[in-house]
Amino acid sequence: MPPSVDLLQQVVPLVALAALLTTAYRHPRARVETAVAVLAAAVVLAAGAVPLGDAWDAVEHLAPVVLFLVTILVVAEVCARAGVFAAAAYAVRRTAGDRPVRLLAGTFVLAALVTTVLSLDATVVLLAPVAVAAAAALGTSTRPVAHACLRMANSASLLLPVSNLTNLLALPDLDLSFHEFAVAMAPVLAAVLVVEYVGLRLLFRRELAGPTTPDVPERPAVEPVPLVVVGLMLAAFGLLSPLGVEPGWVSTVAAAVLVAWAGRRGLIGVRATASAAHPSFAVFVLGLGVVVAGVADGVVGDVVADLLPGGTGFAGLLAVAVLATVLANLLTNLSATLLVVPLVAPLGPEAVLAALLGLNIGSGLTYSGSLANLLWRRTLARTGAAPGLRDLHRVSLALTPVSLLVAVAMLSWTY
Repeated sequence: MPPSVDLLQQVVPLVALAALLTTAYRHPRARVETAVAVLAAAVVLAAGAVPLGDAWDAVEHLAPVVLFLVTILVVAEVCARAGVFAAAAYAVRRTAGDRPVRLLAGTFVLAALVTTVLSLDATVVLLAPVAVAAAAALGTSTRPVAHACLRMANSASLLLPVSNLTNLLALPDLDLSFHEFAVAMAPVLAAVLVVEYVGLRLLFRRELAGPTTPDVPERPAVEPVPLVVVGLMLAAFGLLSPLGVEPGWVSTVAAAVLVAWAGRRGLIGVRATASAAHPSFAVFVLGLGVVVAGVADGVVGDVVADLLPGGTGFAGLLAVAVLATVLANLLTNLSATLLVVPLVAPLGPEAVLAALLGLNIGSGLTYSGSLANLLWRRTLARTGAAPGLRDLHRVSLALTPVSLLVAVAMLSWTY
C-alpha cells in the first residue's frame, strides 16, 4: 500500500472523530447532528480506513444499545410528564424540612436510584432541574444538589448494565448476566457512594450550614402507572437477561405501554414521543461506532494496546482504570468505550470492569469526559442555575480521583 494511502487511512478517522466530538460539545440542531454523523462515517469508509464488513459489524454491535437508548429516553419522558420526578423531588423536599443537609442526602439517594434504573441521562436532564427548584424553594444554595445529580449520573451508573451505555457496550465482552454484573459491582458502588457523599458534605459544608427561608410546596399530582411499568421493566431486565433477551427489547415494550397509556390521557403525542427518543443522537452513536472502529485499527489503537498492563492485580486494574479515565476525558466516555473495551477484554472480566470504573467514575473528572456532563450544564443553564466550569472542575478534581482509587481497591478485593 502506498505511504500516502496508509497516512490517509490513519488521519481521516481522527479528523472524523474530532468533527463528531465538536458536534457533541456544540449540540446543534438534530438534522445537523445527523448529517455530521452520516458524513463522518461515509468519509471513513470512502478512505478505506474501515472495511465495509467491519463497519457493518460495528453497527450490529451497537444496534441493541441504541434501541435501549431510544426507548429508555421515551420511558423517562413519560415518567416526567406523569409527574414522577416532581413527586419524588417533593417527597425529598418535605422530608428535608428546613435542613439543607437533608435535602442534599435525599437528592443524592434519589439521583443514585434514577441513574440506576432509568440511566444517567434521566438524572441530568429530568431530575436535576426539579432538584434545583426544590433547593431554591428551601431558600438554600442550589449548588450542592446540582453537583449531587451530576456526580451520581456518572458514579452511580456502575450497578446495572442498563445504568449507562458504557456498561451495555461492554456487556458482550464480559460474559456476565444482568444479575452477575450487578453482584460484581454492588460492593464497588457502595464504597463509591460513601466517598461521594462524604466529599459533597465537606465541599459544600458552608452552603449546607447557611440560613433557609422555606416555603410550603404544594403536593404535585403523580400517576402510579409509570411507577408500576418501570418496576416491571426493571424486574424483566434481571429475569430475561439469562435467557438472552436484550434489555432494549424489554425497554421497547415498556416504552410502548407507557406511550399508549400517556397518549390516551393526553400527556404525550406522536411528535413529542419522537422528540423524546432523540433519533438524531441514535444516528450519532452509530456513526461514532464506525469512526472509532477506524481509529482503533490505526496508530491510536496500537498505542493504547501498548499501554495496557500485563496482569490484573490491584496495580494492573488501577492502570486500566486510569487509562480508561484519560481516554474518556480526551474522547468522551462513549468513544473511549468503543476503543478500549475490546482491547482490555483478553485480560479478563475484571479488567473490563476496571475499565468501566474509569469510563463511568473517571468520566466525571472534566467537562469533556461524558456526554452527561454536557447535558447537565446545558439543562441547568435553562434554569439559570448552571455552575461555572471552574466550579464543576473544583468538585470533580477533588472527588473523582479518590472515588476511582477506592472503587478499584474494592473491585480488586471483592471480585
